[in-house]
Amino acid sequence: MKKIIMTVLLGLSAVVTANAAQGDAEAGKGKTAMCAACHGPDGNSLVPMYPKLAGQSASYLVKQLTEFKLGMTSAGKSGRVDPVMGGMAMALSEQDIADVSAFYASQKSTAGNGVANAEGKKLYLGGNAEMEVTACVACHGINGKGMPSAGFPALASQNAEYLKSQLEKFRSGARNNDLNGMMQGVAANLTDEEITALSQYMSSLK
Repeated sequence: MKKIIMTVLLGLSAVVTANAAQGDAEAGKGKTAMCAACHGPDGNSLVPMYPKLAGQSASYLVKQLTEFKLGMTSAGKSGRVDPVMGGMAMALSEQDIADVSAFYASQKSTAGNGVANAEGKKLYLGGNAEMEVTACVACHGINGKGMPSAGFPALASQNAEYLKSQLEKFRSGARNNDLNGMMQGVAANLTDEEITALSQYMSSLK
């Protein structure tokens, strides 16, 4: 519980910092032409391996785009490392990032492609104390809508394949820009089967 409280406080601090520029959704719409190929014109990606951005909180999107850029400028020493998104983010100013994030946050997400299942639901709602896996609901909410004010993203309706790939990256350490290392700690103790079940369940949430 202490770790969760600390993470929430850090998240609030990060959100305040990230929101330095005020986003304009209408302006952002005109800056998303290059994003549409992978994420869809309204942020609903039709390619399962790419994330849906529609309906995600603006603060979370700002954080990710900013950290993709940092991953490039720091030569991978900090931020979030992704050769494709890093290159895309490098072309965006702070205002561009705020505007694009505001646009996608204003869009409505389509239904996910995951299937609800008992194992995924059990892990999501109750975790696994024996394996030190914290319940996902504590940060992402009962319906997977996240906690924007604390920096926790929405997971509901996300592509199951994308969720699975990110959990695997957190588990391996390939992705490490999570608040207070919390997701890495949780994913480290998940089996392949549990990751698949969780991804399917979270994607099925509405």
